[in-house]
Amino acid sequence: MSIANFAQVKIDGVAVVIGKNIVLDSDIDKFKQEIEVRSEGKIKISDCEMLEELMQQKLLAHHAVIDSVTVSDAEITQRVDRSVQYFTQQYGSVDKVIKAYGFNDLDDLKKELYTVQKENVLIEKEQLKITEKIDVTPEEVRIFYNGLKEKGELPEFSAEIELAQIVINAKPTDEELERILNKLNELKKEIEEGAPFKMKAIINSDDPGVTNNGGRYEVTKESQFIKEFKEMAFSLDVGQVSKPFKSDYGYHLMQLHEVRGNMRIASHILMQPDVPNSKLVETREKAEQIVEDIKSGKITFEEAVKKYSDDKETKNNAGLIINPYTGEATFDLTGMDPALYARVAELKKGELSDVFFDQNRSGEKMYKFIIMRDRTNTHTADLVNDYVKVQELALTKKKEETIDKWAKEKIMDTYIKMADTHRKCTFNKNWKKETGK
Repeated sequence: MSIANFAQVKIDGVAVVIGKNIVLDSDIDKFKQEIEVRSEGKIKISDCEMLEELMQQKLLAHHAVIDSVTVSDAEITQRVDRSVQYFTQQYGSVDKVIKAYGFNDLDDLKKELYTVQKENVLIEKEQLKITEKIDVTPEEVRIFYNGLKEKGELPEFSAEIELAQIVINAKPTDEELERILNKLNELKKEIEEGAPFKMKAIINSDDPGVTNNGGRYEVTKESQFIKEFKEMAFSLDVGQVSKPFKSDYGYHLMQLHEVRGNMRIASHILMQPDVPNSKLVETREKAEQIVEDIKSGKITFEEAVKKYSDDKETKNNAGLIINPYTGEATFDLTGMDPALYARVAELKKGELSDVFFDQNRSGEKMYKFIIMRDRTNTHTADLVNDYVKVQELALTKKKEETIDKWAKEKIMDTYIKMADTHRKCTFNKNWKKETGK
C-alpha cells in the first residue's frame, strides 16, 4: 500500500457515496497517478475507469460490514506496524515520514493507517467469501486455453530458472572476536557509569542507520527486527544495558529507554568483526576446490551442500534458492537482480557458475557458486507444459467474473449517490442505476 493511500488530503468534493463509504474527487487523481507510477507509465487509465475501480472497492467494503466479516485488531495492527517500518526504511526515520506527509505525530499516522488497512482487510475477506467455493475443472481450463488460442491471445511466459548454491563464509579469527567482545564490555561499563549511549553508538556502531537515529529504534513483537534483537528488547528493564549478544548481523549492545504499551524504545550498538585478507583468500580457494571436486565427480553437488555450505536457509534443502517475492523455487530470468542475472544468464541446465565474492546485509563476507538446476526459456503458453499456470489464469478469470456478477447484483440494492460531474461517465456496471441497462 503506497503512502499516497493514507496521506492527508483536503476534502475537495465527494464524488460518490456507496452505503456509508465515500469516494473523494482527490482519491480519483491520487489512485490514477499511483497506478501510472507503479506501471512506469505503461498503464494509462481514465478518471472514469479509476472511479469505477474505487466504487467497486467501496462496494466490497460496505457489504463486508453487512455480511458481518470479522477483522481483528491484531491483524490490522500487524499491517500498520509493517507499513510504518516500510516507510521508515524509505525515509530514514519515523519523524521524516510524519513531516513529509503532514501528520501531527506517530499516533496520528497510525490512526490513518489503521483506517486504510481495516478497509483493505475487509475488501480482501469479502472477496474470499464471494469466491471461496470457486474452482475450475480440467475441461474449463482446456476451454479457457483454446479460447485464448483462437483469438491469438495466448500469453508469453518469461524464461524461468531454478538455482541452488553453496556458500562458504569467511570467518573472523578468534582474536578478532575477542577484541569485539572486549570493546562492547568496555562500552557497557562506560554507559552504566553515565556516558551517553547515543554518542557511543555514533562513534562505534556499524549499523548504517546510526547517523540518522543514533541507534534508537521502536520495537514491537510484530516488528521485522531479527529474533535476537526483539527478545533482548523485551527482556531488559528500563535503563538496563545488556550484555554483548550475537546475531547474524554481528555483536550487539542494547539499552532499553522506555516502555509504551506493547512497544519498547531501545538503542543498540552493532559491531561487525573484520575478516583479514588471508582468510578471504583461504575461503576462495576452498570454494574453488569444491567446484573442482564436483566437476571431477568426486562428490555430487547435493553432497557438497550438506558437507560444506554455511548458508542456513539452503543447507538442508540441497542448496535450493527460494524466490523471496513469490516463495517459490523459480525465478523470472528477466526480473532478477541484475548482479545475479549477470552470473547465471548464460548457464545451461546442470552448469556451475564461477566462484564469486559476496557480502550480505549484515556485513558477513563469503564466497559462493551456483548451479543451474533447471531452465525454461521464454515461450508461448502450452497447455501441457504450462498447465498449472494456465489453470491459475483460468481460476483468476473465473473469480473476477464471479465478483463482477456479485457487484452487478449488489449495486441494485445498495444506496449509491453520485455527483452530477461524474454522471457523464460510461461505466461497465449500472452504478447510475439507469433503467433499461
